[in-house]
Amino acid sequence: MVMDFKLFLHRIFRFKWLIILLPVLAIIISFLLVKNIPRKYESVAQISTGLLDPSKKVISNETVDFFAVNQQFANLVEKFTMKRMINLLTYRLVIHDLTDQKSAFKRLPESLSAKSSTELAEITALFEKKLNSNALLTLDDDKGRYKLFTIAEDMGYGEEQLRDDLEVSHAANSDLLSVIFTSGNPALSAFTVNTLSTEFISSYSNDVSNNQNSSAKILDSMLLSKKNAMDAKNNLLSNFKRTKGVLNLDEQSATVYNQISQYEAQRAEAMRVIQSNAGGVATIESKLGGSDRYINGSSRASNREIVDLKRQLQVANNLYIDGGFKPAMQKKIDSLNRLISNKSSANMDENIVDTRVSKQDLVQQKVGLEVSLQQARSSIRTLDGQLRILRARYSSMVPFDADIQNYQRDAELATKDYMLALDRFNAAKTDQKLGLNLEIEQLGLPGNPKPTKKALYIAGAGTGTFALCISFVLLLVVVDSAVRNQQTLEAITESPVIGNINEIAGKERTARNIWGDKSADGKYLVFKEQIRSLRFEIASQMESSGSKILGITSLGGGAGKTFLSHSLAYAFALTGKKVLLIADEQQQPLSNETGLISNLSFQSFLIKKEFHTEDLITVMNKSVERNSLLEIQNVGNLKDGFEVLKKEFDYVIIDVNSLREVNISKEWLLFTERNIALFEYGGKIGEADRPLIRYIREQPGFMGWVFNKVTNVK
Repeated sequence: MVMDFKLFLHRIFRFKWLIILLPVLAIIISFLLVKNIPRKYESVAQISTGLLDPSKKVISNETVDFFAVNQQFANLVEKFTMKRMINLLTYRLVIHDLTDQKSAFKRLPESLSAKSSTELAEITALFEKKLNSNALLTLDDDKGRYKLFTIAEDMGYGEEQLRDDLEVSHAANSDLLSVIFTSGNPALSAFTVNTLSTEFISSYSNDVSNNQNSSAKILDSMLLSKKNAMDAKNNLLSNFKRTKGVLNLDEQSATVYNQISQYEAQRAEAMRVIQSNAGGVATIESKLGGSDRYINGSSRASNREIVDLKRQLQVANNLYIDGGFKPAMQKKIDSLNRLISNKSSANMDENIVDTRVSKQDLVQQKVGLEVSLQQARSSIRTLDGQLRILRARYSSMVPFDADIQNYQRDAELATKDYMLALDRFNAAKTDQKLGLNLEIEQLGLPGNPKPTKKALYIAGAGTGTFALCISFVLLLVVVDSAVRNQQTLEAITESPVIGNINEIAGKERTARNIWGDKSADGKYLVFKEQIRSLRFEIASQMESSGSKILGITSLGGGAGKTFLSHSLAYAFALTGKKVLLIADEQQQPLSNETGLISNLSFQSFLIKKEFHTEDLITVMNKSVERNSLLEIQNVGNLKDGFEVLKKEFDYVIIDVNSLREVNISKEWLLFTERNIALFEYGGKIGEADRPLIRYIREQPGFMGWVFNKVTNVK
């Protein structure tokens, strides 16, 4: 629903005195209520934390985690307003007022002023006991001889009372906490913020110290257990190495393996030498025992001597090798070699081809090969012995490898656990030294009274009342379902609106006086223009269709259709048209001018079919009893009668009953050719009216609606 802004202004104008007087009354009442509001005094204490102040940090380049810092500030603010802290403040205030009544912040309530000094001292002692024990103040404290909880409430120092006037805040990116308290006594405000700040710092420091000491004990115990475990694992590893003769198993095993590889390579080389030397000796022996003339010459005696010397040389070589390579034997071998060489040279002189020389060479080669062969065989025995020793040592190391790895792994894990525990212990110690350093940066002082909000309250009362009045008027407009504009009427009826007729002020109902008004203010000027416009619309449509009978009906009674019917008849008569008006009787005549109007009865006309047409406007009054047309005459006679009237008059205007008088209006509409319907300005359309609207809309000659009795909203 779209709000009618003109209607809203009209309602504002209608209730203007109410809208003016109510805010004025609210302002007066507010002034009377707030003029005696006591003044409020605010005191502020500021506490530095050291969280964001670089000058208070031991480690100046320490990075700041603002998320964690904000969490710490939030925790501090919440702890400030905890019940335990507020109760400590309550105890301090109560004890102050009870012990020093001359400088008390508030007067003692009647429940305490009637007590003796002894009783007051007992009450003070109970509160001091709770303060020293840091106990909470609950309803259970009312079960004793003195109702401590009620006493604190009566003195105005209850938990909720203090919390309502207390504010603890932290400005963004600031290192300070602000503690603000507002009361009617400046000394009370200052005492409260300073006492609460001192108690909080003391309590918080004790809590932090206890927590850190408890954590340090736990960490110290854990560190000691980790150290014992590490020492035990390292001792197991050390004992294993000591008992097994292992210094560094990996290096020792690698060294032994390298030695084995070297000895195996030497043994392989010795085996190669043995095989090659054995083959050479066999070849030389086959040549010496053969029939080769270059080897076996004629100097047999010399040869036998040479052979004998070589045999001695072989024996000497064996003795040299078996005897451990003694120098004496080496000299003997050298002497025999010279003799053999001399004998061979002599043998060569005796023969062109000295066979002895060839044999000597072969023998020498054989001896050399045999010596090398014997040396290689001796080295094989030595190498095999060393390999057996090294392999036995390496094999003894293999079982230790798995055990020592287990010992080393356990020792490493135990060492890591100990180092982690040590890091945590050191970090805890560092945090303990570099933790929060709460200090009162600025004490709360008694201050000037805060600006009162009397003017704000008074202005708020006036403004709020004015807004409520405007809202009430707006609500009336929004919930108002009355139809007050042409667009709404067209939307609801789904039919066009062919005219708007203003409401005539006063009781003037004579058409001649209305149309003859020539006053300066033009009292009826707009009305006449609207009637002329409606006359033009009706005449245009009726002439185009050749219609002469016009029916004027309305949705409900009191819409002004009878007056509009007379006004339209007079308007058509002014154009020289002969008009017949069939309407209800008017209390005032349309005009008393002779020759302009004559009065007849429609029922008489239906019976006699006679009428006089000397006048431009002829009025036929309908039956006062509102009888049915079809009960007077049948349809055929009625149609014949209307045909007679159509021949005599230019227009026949029928003031049809309202649509809510369904039985009568439907009968009249049977004989009309064109119809219009009136809707009263500000009227409402109910669910029962919608079938009537649909009925008139579906009539073949329906031209549209006329919005009647329109109020000009200025």
